[in-house]
Amino acid sequence: IVIISMTISTILVFFIVPLTILFFIYLTNVLLLIYQRNGEVKADPLSDVWDSARKTVASFWDIYARIWHGYELHGVENLPEGPGIVVYYHGAIPIDYLYFLSRLFLWKKRLCLSVADNFVFRLPGLKLLLEVTGVMPGTREECLSALRNGHLVSISPGGVREALFSDESYQLMWGNRKGFAQVALDAKVPIIPMYTQNVREGYRMFKERRFFRQLYESTRLPFTPPYGGLPVKFRTYIGEPIPYDPNITTDELVEKVTSDCTLLYCVSGYVKVNILLSFQTKTAVQALIKKHQTIPGSIWKALLDRFDKHCK
Repeated sequence: IVIISMTISTILVFFIVPLTILFFIYLTNVLLLIYQRNGEVKADPLSDVWDSARKTVASFWDIYARIWHGYELHGVENLPEGPGIVVYYHGAIPIDYLYFLSRLFLWKKRLCLSVADNFVFRLPGLKLLLEVTGVMPGTREECLSALRNGHLVSISPGGVREALFSDESYQLMWGNRKGFAQVALDAKVPIIPMYTQNVREGYRMFKERRFFRQLYESTRLPFTPPYGGLPVKFRTYIGEPIPYDPNITTDELVEKVTSDCTLLYCVSGYVKVNILLSFQTKTAVQALIKKHQTIPGSIWKALLDRFDKHCK
């Protein structure tokens, strides 16, 4: 009985907060369904008709963020008034991104549409929540359409792979993903890097094992559960935008990217602009991590950050 009790207690300690977050997410969807049916709302989920419901949802998550993680958002002034692509590091649970969406809406009454992995759309019972919050598949056409309609669009090039297999070293795992850079060039919009301090100390994954890595690569499904949920300090930093410049030449972009780095990506004898822009964005996100994150991450330091008088 003692062994069983200790085992159950350990499981609860490790997984209770992630499970609570999942419960709140489904509860949010249920409340949106009630709002839709009681008000007989049939408007487009992205229309202003849903703003009162969005404000209620955002307020709930913002209160949760303040209480549990002492959440702070810095650099909102770096977001453009018009469209742009926000590129961010993906934690084990992207709860910090949900906090960002909530506070952005409360402060600016502005939506940021989110590119999500395909498995998210297979989860049962979340369709309305995904629609109202602007979660969409990452097709080039949908991203271009959202940007041309004046929206911010966010993407984590590392995606689920980064969530599962990055760790307290905060290594970016983007692989060869550079589609976001091509979309930014096609839409002629800036790219804005973003990173949340201590996100890996709040929620972690078990150390990578070859079996789980092979399982993910073959199925593209996240079988490894996150654990943790300690009330560490979260601060999201929005970096300076990488502007679209129609007058910049490939050689000038090469010089700009390699001013801090010596690595060049060469394809067929010339440097592709979208590859360089992708590399420049990756460098910008890494710079935010280097500036604001202790590496390797420390849970104790992240907890003590709750008492740090940070300049807001």
